[in-house]
Amino acid sequence: GCRGWAPALSRFAEDPRRGWQNPALPVAPMDEHPVSCVSFADAQAYVQWLARETGERYRLPSESEWEYAARASTATLRPWGDSPEEGCGDANTYDLVADAAYRLGWPNSGCRDGFADLAPVGRFSANAFGLHDVIGNVREWVQDCATGSFAGRPRDARAWEWLGGCRNRVQRGGSWLTPPAESRSAFRNEAPVDERGDDAGFRIARDL
Repeated sequence: GCRGWAPALSRFAEDPRRGWQNPALPVAPMDEHPVSCVSFADAQAYVQWLARETGERYRLPSESEWEYAARASTATLRPWGDSPEEGCGDANTYDLVADAAYRLGWPNSGCRDGFADLAPVGRFSANAFGLHDVIGNVREWVQDCATGSFAGRPRDARAWEWLGGCRNRVQRGGSWLTPPAESRSAFRNEAPVDERGDDAGFRIARDL
C-alpha cells in the first residue's frame, strides 16, 4: 500500500493497490522517474541487494552527508539562493502549477516549474556538486533515527542510530508537494519506517 492522491476524495489517502511499481503519481511511471512509494525498509532492502549484486559498499547517506551534498558549499537557505521564487529552474516543489491542480491550501513557490507533480530526474539544474533534485521532487530517506534536535549526535558524519533501531527515520529535501518553508537544505522531516508515500523516495551513497 501507499499514500497517494485520491481524486474521488480530493485528498491524500492510503491505497492498498499502490506500490513502487504502480504509484498514484505519475499514473504510468517511466524509467526516468525517481522511485516513490517506498518505505525506509524498502530503501534498506534495495541498497543491501545492490551491494550484494555489485560487491560495492552501497548504503543510505547519513543526515549530515545528505545536507553537505545538498548545500554544495552554499550558506543560503537553498542551493540556488534564499528565494523560493527564483528556484523553479532548480527544483520541483509546490509551485503555481501544482497549486492549480491540487489546491492543497498551503503556500506555493510563486513561480512555475512546469510540473504539477512528479518530474523525470535531471530536468532541473544541478547544484554546485553536480547533483540534481536534492530539493524537491521526492523526499529522500536517510539513515538517521528521527530526533527533536542535533544535541548529542556524533561529531563526524555518521548516522545517528539507536541500539535496537527506531520507529521513525529522517527524510530530507522536500518534494513536489512541499511549500517553500519545507523546500530548503536544512528542513528535516520524519516518518515511520514502514510508511510509503507517492512523494517519498531515496538517494544512495557508495563508500570508496
